Amino acid sequence: MRIPIHVSSDSAEPLYSQIKEQLRALILSGHLKEGYLLPSNREFAADLACSVITIRRVYQDLEKEGLLRSRQGTGTFVAKVGSEELEQYRYKAVHDALQEAIELAYRVQCPPEEIRAIVEQLIQLLEKSKGEPK
Repeated sequence: MRIPIHVSSDSAEPLYSQIKEQLRALILSGHLKEGYLLPSNREFAADLACSVITIRRVYQDLEKEGLLRSRQGTGTFVAKVGSEELEQYRYKAVHDALQEAIELAYRVQCPPEEIRAIVEQLIQLLEKSKGEPK
């Protein structure tokens, strides 16, 4: 399975950061499960058209964070991530996305009542599309 990471050389964000943040998100969201064997540095670098050094640095940094573990001669694997870390990640991801959206709404002079109405409308649409009860 190819890891769904998309990098853009046109982005102001360095390739290293794009890869690291997306890989972290895939692990913390549960898309990459504990024990998943990541591609070798060379394979992943070829897939993403970047240097082996970039991938090595990403793997090392995520290993320091406790998200990856490496075994000499075997490879790099997704480590066990505790439920507290998953909950913190989920909260922070949603918080940051909503904060950015609300800041944009304020920049275009959208009043708080309208922002609340938009959020509620989006929640209702999502629940309806997924068939979830209200």
